[in-house]
Amino acid sequence: MVTVQTGKNGDEEALDPQEETPKLGFDLNLFDDEMNWWSGLADLDRLNILGSPLEDRARLLASKLSNSLDETMREIGQRTDFDYLDDFELPENPTKLLPLRLIHSFCCLPVEQKEDGKLELVTVWPPTQRMSRWVYAVSGQKPIWSLGSPEKISRAITENFGIGADSLDDSDLDSEEDEDAQDDLEDQNAAIIRFVNEVIQRAIVDRATDIHFEPHKDTLQIRYRIDGQLVPVRVPDNLRSFQDAIISRIKIMSGINISEKRRPQGGRITFSQGQSDLDIRVSTLPTLYGESISLRLLNEKSQPLSMQELGLLSMDERNIVSVLEKPHGIVLVTGPTGSGKSTSLTAFIRRIHKPERRIMTVEDPVEYEVAGINQTQVNSEIGFTFASALREILRQDPDVIMVGEIRDRETADIAIRASLTGHLVLSTLHTNDAPGAITRLIDMDIEPFLIASSVEMVIAQRLVRRLCQSCASPAEMSKSELMASLSLMELDSSEIAHLDKVMKSEGCSKCQNLGYRGRVGIFELMKMSDAIHSLVIKSASAPDIREVALEEGMSTLQGSGWSQIKRGLTTLDEVIRYADGMVEEDPPSIDAQLR
Repeated sequence: MVTVQTGKNGDEEALDPQEETPKLGFDLNLFDDEMNWWSGLADLDRLNILGSPLEDRARLLASKLSNSLDETMREIGQRTDFDYLDDFELPENPTKLLPLRLIHSFCCLPVEQKEDGKLELVTVWPPTQRMSRWVYAVSGQKPIWSLGSPEKISRAITENFGIGADSLDDSDLDSEEDEDAQDDLEDQNAAIIRFVNEVIQRAIVDRATDIHFEPHKDTLQIRYRIDGQLVPVRVPDNLRSFQDAIISRIKIMSGINISEKRRPQGGRITFSQGQSDLDIRVSTLPTLYGESISLRLLNEKSQPLSMQELGLLSMDERNIVSVLEKPHGIVLVTGPTGSGKSTSLTAFIRRIHKPERRIMTVEDPVEYEVAGINQTQVNSEIGFTFASALREILRQDPDVIMVGEIRDRETADIAIRASLTGHLVLSTLHTNDAPGAITRLIDMDIEPFLIASSVEMVIAQRLVRRLCQSCASPAEMSKSELMASLSLMELDSSEIAHLDKVMKSEGCSKCQNLGYRGRVGIFELMKMSDAIHSLVIKSASAPDIREVALEEGMSTLQGSGWSQIKRGLTTLDEVIRYADGMVEEDPPSIDAQLR
């Protein structure tokens, strides 16, 4: 007679002599088929949940119940008599205890090998009898199951084995038998498709805005841009051998010519993710070791932010609104690529949208859909540029016009003349600070008197990473250290009284050990005055304009950043990094051209 571990309490149960693999103490097939351990759930909801991959089931259930994922997992554990592990650590070499294919297939991880021949595992959903039998068959050890957070387990699998490690398994994809060649090719194609989908899906989960496939001599590097920072992605060791197939797959998905490898190309992918579609802009660039591919992720159903959500201080918000309520003039938002300029403009548009106002936009691309707003998208391939679109918009009787970006003299000239003829114009420029926008327009050969007559406000902005509130802690810094930082940011020494409000990043599972989660804006507001008008007409330099603006009370990036520090939203390192006045403007990259 053979005995096996059963249930949570550790009791053992006799097996039928004909059974070759362990059997749990209760019928998990019943759980898996009907989920009768969760009463009150509609049959259709049960079918939808059970028809989803293991790693998505708890998330779907939590969404249906309007509970957090953690709460739902704990309740599942209580109802099925499984322990819930808040945290767990993997052994040195998990694949020695359980094959990689089973780890991926069952979305589980071996946690500890017991001395009595039992194997402790953590999984994302109550295990089935089939899962237990497979674990026993391949490991020879009796499984002890616990439940864990699907996010933590999925992340641990990715970090330890790489994205798509099971899909790109050489042993399964390589065969020398002629009769199996066609089947192997189909298997490899399917594996490549799964791998690319996994990379995109993981990027969505990690809130990445960009995915970069970068070929090097010995490897194909994949990096995500999360909260403005590039984060390397753990990939299988053999990924380099599948480089051409992966790049070809992305090209096929984006409608790009796969045979052309000498010239840069661009395309787009519509990627379905649950109930929403993701618009992905694709750019290729030939490099020394193959084609580099950049993907920019744009959620078609992204919700635009309000002005409060941008991170604006109350005083700054009032100053901006006072200008936005004017019937004419230009409001410029400046900053390097990726600083959130378009997001801010959309928030401004939402703030002033009224039934009696006709608002029209021209963007590249349309990142946020705003109800009641007439939005159009440029198409350079047919000659529909910002300048030509702006001309046509002026024939549509608008009250407010939003231009995605002023890139050239023609667009700038039309925008300024539109503002002088009774339109409120909102647009963006690529400059480091607010005074620099004036000199940039002068460099575009715009007459200084036209600039002085039309521009009402210039807003410079940056995005700094927002502290993860789950792991942030008070910064251990002396008064002298803070005084040095305040001096660097050109802030008053009296602010040292707020030393106790300075926080630091730590890192936890909720923020991928980065210490930050999300971003918040910091802003520099320069409202045009008579004194600044006089300087503009004289074609004064940006430093001269800045000096006068500061005397008149212009809010600075440094001051705005310090306010966010005092609110516990970011750190000194972040503010100094982005707002010390010495930040170089990012040059327009290939993927930036797709914005």
